[in-house]
Amino acid sequence: MYSAHDIVRLVTNKEKKARDIAEENLARIAEKNPVLNTYIEVYADVLDQADAVDARVSAGEQLPLAGVCIGLKDNILRAGFQASAGSKILEKYTATYSSSVVEQLEKAGAIFLGRLNMDEFAMGSSTESSMYGITKNPHDVSRVPGGSSGGSAAALAADLATVTLGSDTGGSIRQPASLCGVVGFMPSYGSVSRYGLMAMGSSLDQIGPFTHTVADAELIHSIISFHDVRDATSRPADMRVSTGVKNKKIGVPFTFVEREGVDAEVLANFKTSLEVMKKAGYEIVPIELPLAHYALAVYYILMPAEVSTNLSRFDGVRFGLSIQGATPNETYFKSRSAGFGKEVKRRIMLGSYVLSHGYYDAYYKKAIAMRAAIMKDFERAFSEVEFIATPTSPIPAFQFGEKSKDPLAMYLADIFTVPANIAQIPAISIPSGQNIAGLPLGFQCMATRCNETGLFELGKVFEQNL
Repeated sequence: MYSAHDIVRLVTNKEKKARDIAEENLARIAEKNPVLNTYIEVYADVLDQADAVDARVSAGEQLPLAGVCIGLKDNILRAGFQASAGSKILEKYTATYSSSVVEQLEKAGAIFLGRLNMDEFAMGSSTESSMYGITKNPHDVSRVPGGSSGGSAAALAADLATVTLGSDTGGSIRQPASLCGVVGFMPSYGSVSRYGLMAMGSSLDQIGPFTHTVADAELIHSIISFHDVRDATSRPADMRVSTGVKNKKIGVPFTFVEREGVDAEVLANFKTSLEVMKKAGYEIVPIELPLAHYALAVYYILMPAEVSTNLSRFDGVRFGLSIQGATPNETYFKSRSAGFGKEVKRRIMLGSYVLSHGYYDAYYKKAIAMRAAIMKDFERAFSEVEFIATPTSPIPAFQFGEKSKDPLAMYLADIFTVPANIAQIPAISIPSGQNIAGLPLGFQCMATRCNETGLFELGKVFEQNL
């Protein structure tokens, strides 16, 4: 298993060709993917991309990602190739342009292997709602890989790519990273361009990497993080000031962490992780985040509201699935009814409800106000400590079907990851060991907005001392 740094060194020094790296990945995909169902399409031009990278290296070009093979979540566009967000309503949609992250990675010498399975329109925590079927966890194929970026996490854990990309709206990178035993990083909101990412919750979505090491996550972030004028929410350079590590204080909201529903082994592993950081010279400081308890409720008002708006564009007329009716309205209703899955319909209806006349003030407006209060809560905490730590997931990977019939139980899987999205701060999940059954567990750390540098420094210390 090569890290991205390993591959760049090998290809740059001409010890190995990018084509060799690509062929090795394709061979592993052919062997393992029929069981795991991580890739829903392997791109036809993989070897052509690799040959182009080899030609650039031979010409003396210095490529920061030379030969690094990357899998893309199915909601990240690459021009000329299909992208469906795991939904039937887009099963034949071909992207007419590439996302900003794809453009940046391609310039850097990356090779795109294919598109990866996901919960439909990124709505889920288990990758059970995709039109392409379930993705299985490589550590135990009877269990979920997490979601919504489950295909990305499982592909990396199975060594079917060097790096994969996912999107995180409420934990969709960090939670599957924890369940599959890999590094998952979500940057500060506005740090990475959302241009070319199919929108779910526009004030929450962020693109980030799955990697084998924290150093690889830092490398990928350095390539894809820039001010993009095509994305109105992209942060200008002067708003990306990173403080690094100053006081080595890690705040732990124990009253938030030690709650009902958190697996005993998860809690024990988290406390062991804190001891690792303590021995590495960090101070563990108990803190209070009294409003963090409300983050999940706020999320499940704001996110569906934005979903109902963003998904209104899929109407069976302009692109994607179209089932003709006797009238335009009938075409619209038939197409959406057949094209959207159960969870997507649930969130569209919930979002339409909270935005409707008579309920906007009662729900949506209050959620906006509470979001601002939660942000203030985090700002106060970060005035006392440099980082905040929690487990990534309250439970290890669960069995297929265990929570899919109970939406509320599924939503609670994001209890520790959602607050970072609400506060728009960076967060990382790092593998922290396994439970007695051999299932991976994750350690989550958060930093103040735009302090990705400090978060990577802390993550590397944790890895080295674990």
